Amino acid sequence: MQSFRTEIENPVVERDIIELEKKISLFRTGQIDEEKFRSLRLARGIYGQRQPGVQMIRIKLPYGKVTSEQLHRICKVSDEYSTGRLHITTRQDIQIHYVSLDRTPALWAELDKDDVTIREACGNTVRNITASETAGVDPREPFDVTPYADAAFRYMLRNPVGQEMGRKFKISFSSSEEDTALSYLHDLGFIAQIREENGTKVRGFKVLLGGGLGSQPRHADVVYEFLPTDQLIPFIEAVVRVFDRHGERAKRMKARMKFLISGIGLEAFMQLVEEEKTALPFKTYPIDHETYEKAQTLPNPPSVEVAEPTDESYLKWRKTNVFPQKQPGFYTLGIRVPLGDFRTDVARKLADLVKTYANNEIRFTLRQNIIIRDVKESLIAFFYQELKKLNMAAFGYNTTGDITACPGTDTCNLGIASSTGAAVVLEELIANEYPQYLYNSDLTIKISGCMNACGQHNMASIGFQGMSIKAGKLVLPALQVLLGGATLGGGQGIFADKVIKIPSKRGPEALRALLDDYEEHAQAEEAFHEYYQRLGQMYFYELLKPLSSTDNLAPYDFVDWGNEEEYVKAIGVGECAGVVIDLVATLLLEAEEKLSLAQESLAEKKWSDGIYHTYAAMVNAAKAILTSESINTNSYASIISSFDEHLVSSGKVSLGSTLSDIVYQIKTNEPTEAFAQNYLEDARRVFSGINAFREKEVNA
Repeated sequence: MQSFRTEIENPVVERDIIELEKKISLFRTGQIDEEKFRSLRLARGIYGQRQPGVQMIRIKLPYGKVTSEQLHRICKVSDEYSTGRLHITTRQDIQIHYVSLDRTPALWAELDKDDVTIREACGNTVRNITASETAGVDPREPFDVTPYADAAFRYMLRNPVGQEMGRKFKISFSSSEEDTALSYLHDLGFIAQIREENGTKVRGFKVLLGGGLGSQPRHADVVYEFLPTDQLIPFIEAVVRVFDRHGERAKRMKARMKFLISGIGLEAFMQLVEEEKTALPFKTYPIDHETYEKAQTLPNPPSVEVAEPTDESYLKWRKTNVFPQKQPGFYTLGIRVPLGDFRTDVARKLADLVKTYANNEIRFTLRQNIIIRDVKESLIAFFYQELKKLNMAAFGYNTTGDITACPGTDTCNLGIASSTGAAVVLEELIANEYPQYLYNSDLTIKISGCMNACGQHNMASIGFQGMSIKAGKLVLPALQVLLGGATLGGGQGIFADKVIKIPSKRGPEALRALLDDYEEHAQAEEAFHEYYQRLGQMYFYELLKPLSSTDNLAPYDFVDWGNEEEYVKAIGVGECAGVVIDLVATLLLEAEEKLSLAQESLAEKKWSDGIYHTYAAMVNAAKAILTSESINTNSYASIISSFDEHLVSSGKVSLGSTLSDIVYQIKTNEPTEAFAQNYLEDARRVFSGINAFREKEVNA
């Protein structure tokens, strides 16, 4: 037994880490199929890189919050197991790269010392729950959404209903109608609301369902104008259960929840949610926000005598990076982090700074930046002085020149063209030629290295998507230009239109053309998306058309941004959203493991967890046989119906009933001890019947 195990205080985490170590060993010795192992490690935040033999580790930080102690712990891990570089994602996570797979259990154990997890940071799970970074200090918020986001995170973490879905599932919490957490592009988005009932103010959420980006973005539907907070957790679980059962599992590009809703319709989906309520362990789930809120005290840091600067750099920074909080006398400071990348030596000093002079926390933002909260007005100049020493005092926070970009071809398997290289060049162009846009927070520029939209390019005013184009027999890096996206507030947004493809090296020319035309032709106070809608898609196609020609290419055009070698299109296997085809033996082994997990849950009196493990065991066992018979298994619901049609009705497998009748008891029974025990016994009989059929087939 490795020594790191003895240092893990949380037995649940210890079991997770030991299980990961065990599965790595089985994979190394060829006892687990590579595709199935990929699914398991992704659910533990371990993601394959473009570079062979190393992993990217995604650290899950709910709503982007990290304490000084946690940031120090993350720095220690990055220095010891990686390269000392930290990357902030658009989902408020931290990623570190170039980690050996065999060292990931020890890395996880190290993170757990300060209650930091990598569990369910990748894979087909409920991903990191995001929230407005200013939640709790936002002057416009009805209430602080932080304790509700935290409750949702803790409830869904390791929850059996969200471990092996057809695709990832994303949830956000916006602090106000400004919708800074972008509810309209999430599977589930929540916007804080207050309603008065009988003279009492009641908390709740506007609820949006079924949004998403990617190659086919979908605007979420408003399903509740007001959902009381005690219904938040039951609703989330019911929705995830429906998605888990009916979501596509074979066709990766059609497996997000938005496609399920588009396919069966919103009304039918909500009916399935309603039908799921009987099986839920909680009909109401009150969330204790008062304890959290009472614990939120304002800091009383030591005084520091620093003369307020009068130079232009400070005045610019004060104008764009300093924001008053709802707490009188306190301010939030925005820190631009180019491309979301910073190093551990800087992070450590930042952690010490907020521990001594602020409120011992920072929050990572949806635009790959950092905010420091609860800074006394008298210390703003001091913070500027200290941030300047760390090279973190650039002005223009959350403005046009503060470009969002995914890692692209730097490390991601799916990257087609360099997003980070393009972002660097475009930020320099804005700073040097259009400095006025470092004060504009309405016009946004975002870049993704592929269609999956990790850089959120298709909701930006000006978006660029990495791709490739052909020029005769040659291939060169290119950018798809998208225009007109916007977040309107109140759960409303506009997705950008695809306008034209251009060689990547012409990105700066395209941006110049767009900004020059906007300066010349926009009407007074007209936002970029309004200007785009007024003039229309074809106007901008014609504006940029000269840049799309491949008749006048130079050698320069065949070298992508940030590279020296000629471009080669090289796309690996996408993992984060991948759906894998499982081997029959692996599926049967998993079914057995889930029966064991069910028994453990029942021993701990976790009836609902045990029931869901039991349900998953039966579905996995049925899927194994259908896979061996080459029968389609594209959703859990279709697995159950296909098993009855092809195996039970034909008499090949005898269960004493249909699989549907046995499995779907989960929908019609409350999660009591009696039902949980009986359901597990039924599942054991199902597994025995399926196993007997399998052994007969193998030995025939």
